[in-house]
Amino acid sequence: MLSNTILLANLAAEETANQDLLTTFGVSLPHFISQFIVFGILCAVLYKYAFNPILTVLDERRNTIKDSLDNAEKIKAELAAAEATRKEIIQKANEQATALINDAQKAAAVQGERRLQEAVAQAEQLIAKAHEATALDRERMLTELKQEVAKLVIETTAKVSGKVLTADDQTRLNEETVRQIANQN
Repeated sequence: MLSNTILLANLAAEETANQDLLTTFGVSLPHFISQFIVFGILCAVLYKYAFNPILTVLDERRNTIKDSLDNAEKIKAELAAAEATRKEIIQKANEQATALINDAQKAAAVQGERRLQEAVAQAEQLIAKAHEATALDRERMLTELKQEVAKLVIETTAKVSGKVLTADDQTRLNEETVRQIANQN
């Protein structure tokens, strides 16, 4: 029992010490309890109307940022694929352009060779026509020369013999002169 009494004495002393401590700091128990209740209500209201919406907004932003990062990775992958496709298309276009240029050069060479052959053929034709024209001119000139020589022979014969030749005599002399000239060529 003594221990109970000591215990009660200690409790009373502690309570007195607590009372002294509370009065030292200017705390009154009824005001403290009411302020504690108001603080609890304030915390509950802030938790419900401020803290939860803020946490919700933060979660939404976190999800939006995560989605944006995921989309950015997808866009990077698509961009890399598009870049690879672009490079492939450019390479194919370069190959096609090179092939077209080579084909054009071959076609130009064939066309040039054909034009050259046509020009050579035309030149040969012109040379052949010139030879023909020269041969015809030569024949015409020889014929004219033969006629002139025959006239000269007839005139010379007529002057030397002193007689007038008939048309038959002139024809005969012309033919003989032409034969003699032809035999000499």
